[in-house]
Amino acid sequence: MAQVIPIQLREIDDFIDNPIATRHRTIPPKKPEPPLSILVCPSGFKESLDTHVVADCIEKGIKRVLPDAIVRKAPLFDGGEGFARALVTATDGQLCYLTVTGPVNTPITSHYGLLGPNSAHPTKTAVIEMAAAAGLRLVPKDSRNPTLTTTYGVGELMRAALDEPGVGRLIIGCGDSGTNDGGAGMLQALGARFFDKDGKELPRAGGGLSLRNVTDIDLTDLHPRLADVRIEAACNSQNILCGPTGVARVYGPQKGATPAEVELLDMALINYAVVISKQLGHDISTLPGSGASGGLGTGLLLLNATLRPRYEAITDYFGLTDDLFRNCQLVFTAEGRIDSQTPQGKIPAEVAMRAKKHGLPVIALAGTVGPDAAANYLVGIDAFASIVQGPVSLEVAMEEAERLLVDGAEGVMRVVMLGRALGMGVNGKGSTSVMVPVT
Repeated sequence: MAQVIPIQLREIDDFIDNPIATRHRTIPPKKPEPPLSILVCPSGFKESLDTHVVADCIEKGIKRVLPDAIVRKAPLFDGGEGFARALVTATDGQLCYLTVTGPVNTPITSHYGLLGPNSAHPTKTAVIEMAAAAGLRLVPKDSRNPTLTTTYGVGELMRAALDEPGVGRLIIGCGDSGTNDGGAGMLQALGARFFDKDGKELPRAGGGLSLRNVTDIDLTDLHPRLADVRIEAACNSQNILCGPTGVARVYGPQKGATPAEVELLDMALINYAVVISKQLGHDISTLPGSGASGGLGTGLLLLNATLRPRYEAITDYFGLTDDLFRNCQLVFTAEGRIDSQTPQGKIPAEVAMRAKKHGLPVIALAGTVGPDAAANYLVGIDAFASIVQGPVSLEVAMEEAERLLVDGAEGVMRVVMLGRALGMGVNGKGSTSVMVPVT
């Protein structure tokens, strides 16, 4: 029976030149290849899967194909859901629970964190995750109207953290917001007062649409500890407050705004930007990060906060360095949706750009693949795939997300191994080989 043995093309040339010698040559056994080393650096799937769960699912799918693969997991938090808990866990700190005003003006149980002794920063630090008080997950689906939702609860979390003895630094995680109020609610909870053209004070937690009436902001009664505390915000620095790529137009529809409401919100934010710019002495309408979390970045600027690009910030907070990408051959990343917005500062694109500095191939998995997702090829993502296997409702897909992600990772990994079998290698390079029969 014929045995099929892989022979390089140069060996075929030898066979043509000297078939007798080649036929009787002893072919050494193929050396076993070392285990493939794979780095898994995902973000979470909004309203569905925690970042740690996403990493575990991808690992499980990989191991179905390559049980001996070396998989290193580095779940990344973009400042959204799970950010405070992750930092607290990493530093052996503690979570503090309290009741605050939720995004639709109803009481909710929320939390902030106090970093522990493993924190590298010498100053006692509290971490606030805006999604824990004003996240989209907290807005009932029949109440999703960003003209009304508020960040008031975020300010209440900050106020409680400021009251903690010895706290000299606040980290604000900006992500997964269900609001579009420019951080006005947050400022009101900290003591700011907003007035209309008639000098009448606006009601608290009025939502984004109320910003169209703002003509003046009084900061006299801000929490006194704000003068002594440094505030940093981990945010998408590419999000801006106003205009065609402003936060209302880009993210308003995702939060439930109709086209008409998007126009109203953008006009309200333009007015708000004028007032804030007068306070600060420079235009902030298109300042990087001003549109973060429905404009919360703008409100934080009034508190002299530093807006940090979130990948830079999270790699600092979690002690991640470029060493993360060393000694691996393939990178997996993931997010709930891959589309034209992904290159605008989102985790998969940030991971890909850094992986490419080390010449590594990058695969991105997503719950859905949206319009113009091909833009991600330009930032270093070599391939992306949806984990959804066929027509299914969003509700069902979210319920089955863990299974779908494991299966999706397995399917992609099988394609990768097929490429390796064809001699391409995981980075698209390698010798060309054919299969020839030897009797």
